[in-house]
Parts: sequence; C-alpha cells; structure tokens
Amino acid sequence: MSEEKQHKEPVLEVKKLFTYQWIVKNVPFFLFLSVLAVLYIYNGHYSDKTIKDINKTSRELKERQYEYKSLKSEVMFRSKQSEMAKAVEPLGLKELVTVPVQLKDSLITDKQEDD
Repeated sequence: MSEEKQHKEPVLEVKKLFTYQWIVKNVPFFLFLSVLAVLYIYNGHYSDKTIKDINKTSRELKERQYEYKSLKSEVMFRSKQSEMAKAVEPLGLKELVTVPVQLKDSLITDKQEDD
C-alpha cells in the first residue's frame, strides 16, 4: 500500500500545481511567452526573405558584371585602328598616309619667344 501512495502523490502534486488560480495568476507570463514565440517566428521569416533578396541581388550583380565585360571587350575590339577603318570605309573616309599638318598660332608663338 505504501507503493500506491508514493505513486499517487506525484500526480496529486501536479494537480495541485496546475490549479485554476495558478493559471489565472500566470496569464501575463503565458502572454509574454506567446509574444516571444510570434517574434521568433517573424524573425525566421524575415531572415529567410532577406537571404532570398541577397541571393537575387548577387545573381543580378553577376549578370551585370558579365554584361559589362562583354560590352567592354566589344568596345575594345571595335576601337582598334583596323576595325575603325573598316567602319568608316562606306562613308568614303580613308586613313591618312601622310603626316598631318600642324597649325600654330602666331600670337602664342610670339609670346613664348618673348619669355
């Protein structure tokens, strides 16, 4: 019989612990725990959204870098002298074979000689 009393005593203690008055007394604490749970869930969703935004921005940045590099190489290719000559040939323009004539301003030349 003593074994039965020992087995029943913990159950009785638990029932005494969770009385109506105890639950009513701790309602603010339960509300506080509920608010913490909602904030924890919100924080998880917010961090997932932020990580998705970062990954999306990273992919866009890589695409822009590839586009920049390809355009830069195309501009470098088209700005070569031989490519420029091919591009302006339909307009009737040709490369100079002789050295260009350099024009000098007589006023600037005279001032430099005076100094």
